[in-house]
Amino acid sequence: MLQLSLRRRLLIGLATSAFLVPVFVTPVLAAPQQATAAVAFDIRPGSLDAALIAFATQSGRQLVYSPGLVAGRRSDGIRGRFTPETALERLVADAPIDIHRRGDKAFVLKRRKPGATPAASLDSATGDDLAEAPSQLSEIVVTGSLIRGPAKGASPMVTVSRDDLDRSGRATVADMLTDLPQAFGGNASADTNLANTDGSGANPVVSTGVNLRGLGASATLVLVNGRRMAGSGLMGDFADVSSLPTAAVDRVEVLLDGASALYGSDAVGGVVNVILRKDFDGAETRARLGGATAGGAFERQFAQTLGKTWSSGHALVSYEHWRRDRVASAERPYAANADLRPLGGTDHRFFYSHPGNVLLLVAGSYVPTWAIPAGQSGVGLTPASFQAGQVNLENQRARSDILPEQDRNAVYAAFGQQLAPRLELSGDVRMSRRRFAFALPGSVNIFTVTRANPYFVSPNSVASNVIGYSFTDELGPLRAHGDSTSVAASLGADVDLGRTWRANLYGAYAQDVTRRDGERRLNTRFLNEALGSIPDDPATAYSAARDGYFNPYGDGAANSQAVLDFIAGGYLRTRYVSTVETLNGQADGTLLTLPGGPVKLAVGGQYRQEHFDTRTIAMTSRAAPTTTLTGPFDRKILAGFAELRAPLVGPENARSGMQRLELSLAGRIEHYDDVGTTRNPKIGVVWSPVEAVNVRASYGTSFRAPSLPEVFQPQDGGPTFLAQGAASKLVFIRYGGNPDLQPERATSWTAGVDYSSRSLPGLRLSATWFDTRFKGQIGTPVYENLTNVLGNPAYAPFVQPLDVNNPADQAKVAALLAGTTSAGLYPTTAYTAIVDGRYVNTGGLHVRGVDLTARYGLLLAGGKLDLTGNASYLLDYKRKVTPRSSWLSLLDQARQPVDLRARLGATWTRQAWSMTGGLNYVDDYKTTLGASVDSWTTIDAQVAWRAQGAGWSKGLAAAFSVQNLFAADPPFYDDPQGVGYDTANADPLGRFVSLQLTKRW
Repeated sequence: MLQLSLRRRLLIGLATSAFLVPVFVTPVLAAPQQATAAVAFDIRPGSLDAALIAFATQSGRQLVYSPGLVAGRRSDGIRGRFTPETALERLVADAPIDIHRRGDKAFVLKRRKPGATPAASLDSATGDDLAEAPSQLSEIVVTGSLIRGPAKGASPMVTVSRDDLDRSGRATVADMLTDLPQAFGGNASADTNLANTDGSGANPVVSTGVNLRGLGASATLVLVNGRRMAGSGLMGDFADVSSLPTAAVDRVEVLLDGASALYGSDAVGGVVNVILRKDFDGAETRARLGGATAGGAFERQFAQTLGKTWSSGHALVSYEHWRRDRVASAERPYAANADLRPLGGTDHRFFYSHPGNVLLLVAGSYVPTWAIPAGQSGVGLTPASFQAGQVNLENQRARSDILPEQDRNAVYAAFGQQLAPRLELSGDVRMSRRRFAFALPGSVNIFTVTRANPYFVSPNSVASNVIGYSFTDELGPLRAHGDSTSVAASLGADVDLGRTWRANLYGAYAQDVTRRDGERRLNTRFLNEALGSIPDDPATAYSAARDGYFNPYGDGAANSQAVLDFIAGGYLRTRYVSTVETLNGQADGTLLTLPGGPVKLAVGGQYRQEHFDTRTIAMTSRAAPTTTLTGPFDRKILAGFAELRAPLVGPENARSGMQRLELSLAGRIEHYDDVGTTRNPKIGVVWSPVEAVNVRASYGTSFRAPSLPEVFQPQDGGPTFLAQGAASKLVFIRYGGNPDLQPERATSWTAGVDYSSRSLPGLRLSATWFDTRFKGQIGTPVYENLTNVLGNPAYAPFVQPLDVNNPADQAKVAALLAGTTSAGLYPTTAYTAIVDGRYVNTGGLHVRGVDLTARYGLLLAGGKLDLTGNASYLLDYKRKVTPRSSWLSLLDQARQPVDLRARLGATWTRQAWSMTGGLNYVDDYKTTLGASVDSWTTIDAQVAWRAQGAGWSKGLAAAFSVQNLFAADPPFYDDPQGVGYDTANADPLGRFVSLQLTKRW
């Protein structure tokens, strides 16, 4: 059973949206009025259930009805000013439903008996009617409030319904969330990983996170049915939304405000609450096919959902299979070749090549000095054969992928059962397995060849040479594959405590286990053995003298398959396990009644335990595999929280210029057994001077506790080459955890105005200003900008220059090398600096901007036209690398957020047909060198049909969608990684065409 009321789901009226673009607005909820007073309604066509939710939100009336009464039914919606009674009659006009009044503020919907005529009027429900009416279940708490009831919140919210997701043409929740104008794609996405543009390196398993406001995927809290997901990736610090089944989604609520006072850690940039279906009666089958017209990304999706509701409960099970093929770099001209000169850029090809280059160490940099000639076997070369002053260059993008192959199988089940008049038990289980595979640029290496190699020849008559070499031609690209298994379960009880008070208790478990394997990797020890640089190792079955030496001077098939198979005997196998276990208890109800209305309070506590461990089996530099166990790391968290909502002015004491004034206060204390205690308050104010205007403001503090690996991961390091101008410098770079880390802390302000026109009932406007200041943000500034570390004063605190003539410096390098597998690769005098890439509390991040939305509906050509706009405009995006450094503006720079992202949408509906168009816009910006990157505009379109009558077609719907209708390529960006577009602000999918069929049984 279901109770639907003003006290149920704030903003769910928006969830009935038929728009392509989700509306960003906190609506003014109408105060209860007399039956004769007209109210402005704007309810779009869609499911009857969603229409009734919107009715309750916009009218301020309660509805009580059984889910089975409306399951599978549609409503034409309404727009205009009507009395609540008239509006409700129009919404259910085509359904066999009678309406009965329940007091002054509620209606009971009942199934009309077969053969009976409609009720003559909205008569009052009798005692017998109420006895037969559906029993009231626990009211749903909306994201952004712990209090059940009208969360007339001060915080901005985006709500995306089931219909919104279908009309968008997107196949997955991940695609829909990352397309929001308020989201940023700079990390935790598949193409940033494959293009090597995600400086954090924390997403080796191509998960998809949500990064609101550009504050980081780890600063956006993702919930499923209000429960935490387990972390994904190398650090377990963000939720993988690509694991969620699309068919099971009922709606998604996105809170665009700091909310640690309500939810604890990670809710800095906002909260995404993915609410899965529960009350569903019948069966639904979904099938979808799609693909990119430029090649790759062929997609297939199938889902089956079964549900049943009865007088005291419900049950549902849903299965979904989804698969998308890879997109090879060669299928996109801007990703196919690291030489971007034909596109107007520069040449980013490697001097690690095949054939290779002979290098000289000059001032700490290896400089290609002689090119090994092409088109020869590597036998019989003389010093004169080498090409002095020339350089062989390798296209590292060759044979790689820009988007991975992925498939996912997911099962979701949920149930609810009323065990007693005051007790309901509910639970859900979600299991998902996502598999992936992709190809990365092949192995490259710098190695030394001595006279022990029979092919050795030196262009400068020395006893050994250093060669820069690419193994892609001989060993192929680096292929990776793996799987991610996500399991979550929750069991809870809602208890009616009487006198408006209710309690909710639940236990939840979530785990994410990810595996990634890479076979046929270069083993540097085997290479040195095959080169003759080290003696034959009796631990291997290979003998260079018997089986052949590796010839580093040839082109083409200079080495036998036996030699190549031996040096390619390396592999890397990793596993990451993240677990979250939660026990939560809270109660809420009316504390007292003021003239403006009831003061409501929620109080509760939570115990949470987090776990993370990794296992790596590597055979890349030794003769036997090495197993490294990191962790297990565990922490325990205790939390207490409270929220108070006080209506100071309401319907009973409203006056001119003060129709409503409401104050909300929230606070949470969390104690971590490793990083200490945090205290976070939040305050919100909502003021309505007139019925059409809603003014709101909020202030709060938030935090993010460091992830377990960020604190406890063992420290290590090794040699690497970093660019300094045109040179490449050898440095020792440190990495690992930091036990001295403190939680990140943030302060958030928002202020907004919402306007609902009385003269134009379909017009709604909203503006929200936001300001978030992040302090002590945890990161690895060095890894996030490796190409710009050396010589940049901002990174000076992380770079210690080394003097080749200073014994203390050389001893320091030797000590750091002693604990690594890289001790003998280069002499200590070759290192030019020690770079600290460990996790640190950085100076901070400041994000400030404005969100603007508008929507308007009108009748046109015998149908209904709905127009929407949603834009996010950033005024500031500034970072401090260290607490003492100056603010550095990153706004409108490559790989950083741009100032303006927007989506415009239009949907025209007439009877069974609807047509939707959407425009997506990303503003132009500059590179760090001042070059311009053009704006990017794409157009989406959809034609949909939904059967209106009975018979075989009843419940059947079809949608033909095209994303990026005109196949607009991403604007050119000369990325140092050798791809010709900005992976943070564009995507390589291209035009994507899909057909989806849905059948309700």
